[in-house]
Amino acid sequence: MIIIPELFEILKSLSDETRYHLIKLLLRHDYCVGALAHHLGVSESAVSQHLKILRNAGIVKGDKRGYFTHYYVDRHLLKQAAKELNELADLAQGLSECHQSASSKHSCCKKTGITKDRPGEDHHQKSFMTDETNL
Repeated sequence: MIIIPELFEILKSLSDETRYHLIKLLLRHDYCVGALAHHLGVSESAVSQHLKILRNAGIVKGDKRGYFTHYYVDRHLLKQAAKELNELADLAQGLSECHQSASSKHSCCKKTGITKDRPGEDHHQKSFMTDETNL
């Protein structure tokens, strides 16, 4: 299980487009800095800086092979981060105080008297379900 600070470091390290493409390359094949620079069209020093960030986040590891270090992705860690994001997306939303009370006594509900529908939701169906639970 990934703890939150580690997850944030992983997400921050993947938020750069070049690092994202670097990860995609490394998921297909282990590469040294020179090969990565060639495939990405950036300098070797730029690749080294990106790899440092990815290594510090724990996503990328390196194996010394002779004179060169070949880098690869820690797939297990990447899958754990993906699992955390999936769990976040699957969190069930509970009813707020506004939905639990049938009145519009809350300041957020007084302007319109109804809650704003989310995309794909039908307000009438939502209020019917709320009314049914209050019976």
